[in-house]
Amino acid sequence: QVQLVESGGGLVQAGGSLRLSCAASGSSFRIYDMGWDRQAPGKQRDLVARITFGGTTNYANSVKGRFTISRDNAKNTVYLQMNSLKPEDTAVYYCYVRDVRGGYWGQGTQVTVSS
Repeated sequence: QVQLVESGGGLVQAGGSLRLSCAASGSSFRIYDMGWDRQAPGKQRDLVARITFGGTTNYANSVKGRFTISRDNAKNTVYLQMNSLKPEDTAVYYCYVRDVRGGYWGQGTQVTVSS
């Protein structure tokens, strides 16, 4: 079973920055995709960003130019650098990884952006 340990959430003022981290363990298979989703209160969970093992990235339109996803394959760790944060970025952010068996999500970390 894959374990995901997320860190880096918190409270920040609009315009500020946060960096999320997620370390994956417990998989004996290569982790293909890593990324982040988010869910705001009363809304569905949406994709924020993905990065492949080779480093190809994609982002939700709402975060392009403000968020940057990266990964360290040696550490099975994915990062999300979030800049120019807006109140509408407030949500629980979930780490996501996919290996040959399927996808896995972490427990989530709260990000709150005050106006």
